[in-house]
Amino acid sequence: MTRKIFIPERLRRQVQERAQGRCEYCLIHESDMYYPHEPDHVIAEKHGGPASLENLAWSCFYCNRFKGSDLASIDPNSQKVVILFHPREQRWKRHFRLNGALIEGITSSGRATVTLLHMNDSERVAYRLGLIEISHYPSQ
Repeated sequence: MTRKIFIPERLRRQVQERAQGRCEYCLIHESDMYYPHEPDHVIAEKHGGPASLENLAWSCFYCNRFKGSDLASIDPNSQKVVILFHPREQRWKRHFRLNGALIEGITSSGRATVTLLHMNDSERVAYRLGLIEISHYPSQ
């Protein structure tokens, strides 16, 4: 049984404002999504991660569900276990780049994160492409 994690509204707003309403993994803005964005424990509570501003990232429904409580995954290039992208400790542009509507991992951490979070599933790419066409998604 999954336990509902309580995050105070004030803390939720701080996480949302810091991210300017964008998913800190795939960069999609919450106003462009059907499901609301939510705080993600970068280090899950079950691994000792606190519900604190320093450990929370603003995440879209899809990135948060695919990430779950994972801290690491497999880099598809090297086949080695690597730590996932950590939005509080790492810069997005250091680990990813946009190629149209595709999100490309440019480090082992970036590649593992793109793969685990299914960032380039065809439906997600098509949706981002539509958002790019109406200037609602970042460009290169």
